[in-house]
Amino acid sequence: MVPDLPANPLSIELELKHRRFWWQIDDEDEQPEQWDARAEVSELDVCPDELRHVGDIALVIADLTKERNLLDSVVLGEWALEFIAETVIDPDQGKLHPELDARISQGPPRMVILRRIELTEPWRGHGLGAALIASALRILSPNARLAACRVSPLDFALPGADRITAELSSLRAGAMLESIGFQRWRGVHLVDLRNPALVDARMELLDQWWPGQDED
Repeated sequence: MVPDLPANPLSIELELKHRRFWWQIDDEDEQPEQWDARAEVSELDVCPDELRHVGDIALVIADLTKERNLLDSVVLGEWALEFIAETVIDPDQGKLHPELDARISQGPPRMVILRRIELTEPWRGHGLGAALIASALRILSPNARLAACRVSPLDFALPGADRITAELSSLRAGAMLESIGFQRWRGVHLVDLRNPALVDARMELLDQWWPGQDED
């Protein structure tokens, strides 16, 4: 068992919240859905209060059958807006580019955009980022078909990082995503939300921290 984490990572709870304006209740008001995943150590486990917060993940779900507008770029990000426009060849049905359609399982014509993940310093370096992303995506999998992420120094560098550090951070982020099933396609990392690798991402931590695993 790894001794230098603030608490057992199996006691981390993932809380997902969906944010929208209260008045957006009609079909024509529907915008891309903003989701926030907050990771915290359960109150039932022993952990210093100042270390209970593990990290945050920012996600957006875009409906692929909806015609995009400029306001969507504020929520999705400019790159995602352009990527969806290039990827969806039939907006009426949300049909994907044939090459992409052939490699993604069937599901709702929606795409999850992974915008950002940030772990607090005491929880970094133990593979938690990949496992928490995989968990959040699996929770959202009934609502979408695939997930996409642009890995760039702008999106994955820590605040105040210099250019070289930011580029190294983005390389590590790409490797992290590929470890849970993401693959590069036209410069963007994509994953089928029914990919078993998203489920398997938890196994290393389970094997390491499950009670009794360090006993012969």
